[in-house]
Amino acid sequence: MTLTKKIGLLLGPLLFFIILNLPFEIVSQKGDAVIAIALWMVIWWITEAVSISVTALLPLILFPLLKIMPIADVGANYGSPIIFLFFGGFVLALALEKVNLHKRIALNIIRLTGTTPNKVVLGFMIATGLMSMWISNTASTVVMLPIAMSVIKLLIDDADGFTKDDQNFALSVMLGIAFSANAGGIATVIGTPPNSVLIGLLENEYNIEISFLKWMTLGLPFSIIMITIIYFVLVKWMFPNKNVQFNASSTVIDSELDKLGKITKKEKRVLLIFGVTVFLWIFRTLINKLIPSLALSDTIISLMAAVSLFAIPFNFRKGDFIIHWKDTEKLAWGILILFGGGLALAKGMSASGIVNIVTDTIAASNISILFTASLLILLMLFMTELMSNVALIAVLAPVVAGIAIGLEIPILYLLIPVTIASSCAFMLPMATPPNAIVFASGFVKVPQMARVGIILNLIAVLLLILMFKFVMPILF
Repeated sequence: MTLTKKIGLLLGPLLFFIILNLPFEIVSQKGDAVIAIALWMVIWWITEAVSISVTALLPLILFPLLKIMPIADVGANYGSPIIFLFFGGFVLALALEKVNLHKRIALNIIRLTGTTPNKVVLGFMIATGLMSMWISNTASTVVMLPIAMSVIKLLIDDADGFTKDDQNFALSVMLGIAFSANAGGIATVIGTPPNSVLIGLLENEYNIEISFLKWMTLGLPFSIIMITIIYFVLVKWMFPNKNVQFNASSTVIDSELDKLGKITKKEKRVLLIFGVTVFLWIFRTLINKLIPSLALSDTIISLMAAVSLFAIPFNFRKGDFIIHWKDTEKLAWGILILFGGGLALAKGMSASGIVNIVTDTIAASNISILFTASLLILLMLFMTELMSNVALIAVLAPVVAGIAIGLEIPILYLLIPVTIASSCAFMLPMATPPNAIVFASGFVKVPQMARVGIILNLIAVLLLILMFKFVMPILF
């Protein structure tokens, strides 16, 4: 265990006990207890002294003991519908990965974009971004990395060796994959965990529902714009590769596709279920208008897909199914618990009056709305370089909601750009799993990632401020 983890392990509970035993009240007895628990959780989340998912279980123990909420009320947050929406999404992603359909789709996209160096970079970025909309950004990066390494190896082994232009191409491909994985997840509700944490908070605390399609009308254009900007910053500005020439990259792609063979019946079955699920998510509102008694929700659709993959036999005689329960060992169960902990913490902040205090303080002050929004977006984006974006949203989203109410603006105007900011970490390897994975490839150094990352971070901040100012009032 590192020194940071040792310090965090002790400091979290120590601060918790100090705040609980202060000779004066900061907010109120209940409010102080929630602040103490939140501090403990934040310190463990930042230092990763214990698993961030284990940390998310603390409200289940401490809220009932400190009389903040009964355990039944706390536990309800861990079984929120949004958690089951994400569970269904995880199972769908698991099926795509199990039959290698995600890899087949990615390779075909790369083949379609072309084989000149810049088009190869674009192909990798589009494929990664598209996959990250539906499966975890970690999985999409892991799939793309070995293919990218094979293409880069062609340049290392060619007659002129690994030239400066070749190195620039390698950097563009590697960083393009990582950054597209980060940006691609923003497009859908299930694409990245912070989106789901926000949706859960809005449903639990404010009875505001954002449908799958409604989120996509905002998230998808932002993802496309961000990935386009990343492409031009990488290949036209930071790492141009004018003199790179190779014709064998198409051979690598064709070779990888040959390894997969012809599309199998299992892949077709998964593709059908995936297609129907996405169709229902997109047209749910219209279907519910046509058949009001159906009352479809995104969570029900997600669970229908999951159950179909488990329960509809691929081969009835042999009892063969697409997904078996043992496959769920690979499922990110910890993220589901993390959601529950975040929602419980938000409920505790609301129940103890902390959010109301933030609201009243902001309302009494004379702060510029645009300045406050810009500052929150900037802080969220750069803080997420250092700690889990899910943990950050879990802690800060209720506070941001309070600030929005205090400023007398709809909470969505502020919460959505701030949440999206948490997925725009491009500077440091430890900021997101995709950043760490491509850094581990050996082709990217920290200063190189930081140099291009700071530019992209600032561009993302500017885009999100423009979104807050001009787009949110139109869409919501």
